[in-house]
Amino acid sequence: MKVPTNLSIILEEVMGEDSPLEHRINKSLNVIFEAFNAKNCTFHRADMGDSFLYLVGQIGLPEKIAEIASKIPIGKGMAGICAERKKPVTMCNLQTDDSGVARPAAKDTKVEGAVVVPLVDESGEVIATLGVGKAGEHEYSEEEINRLERCAEILMSAVLG
Repeated sequence: MKVPTNLSIILEEVMGEDSPLEHRINKSLNVIFEAFNAKNCTFHRADMGDSFLYLVGQIGLPEKIAEIASKIPIGKGMAGICAERKKPVTMCNLQTDDSGVARPAAKDTKVEGAVVVPLVDESGEVIATLGVGKAGEHEYSEEEINRLERCAEILMSAVLG
């Protein structure tokens, strides 16, 4: 899969618009969703004070899953493990995972290829995670992961504003 080279530029333009933050985040998630040909896309803000990730925006999650994903403990599920390890977590096929990384409810998304990347601040703390799930099996390349990490940086810079 080829992710557009101008993705960062598009996101910076969207996040620089004069509109409510929630609108800009949702528009940015749509851009990422389309660029990665995704089935879903999630953006969580980390609160290490209470060790949870909070859903800031999402596209494509079933309502029941979105409710479950609204508050994720650090260390649980793909996003929580990504935040705990401070490095990307990928899965070629979430549906066949037996490692325990993917939570049982995650299989209800019908996603197979999934990746979650952390955004780590200057002090080494995870401040956000950005996830993308695809309908079919997919091994994410280093280039795709790097581009997704750059997307997370752009989104979080606007959130911290």
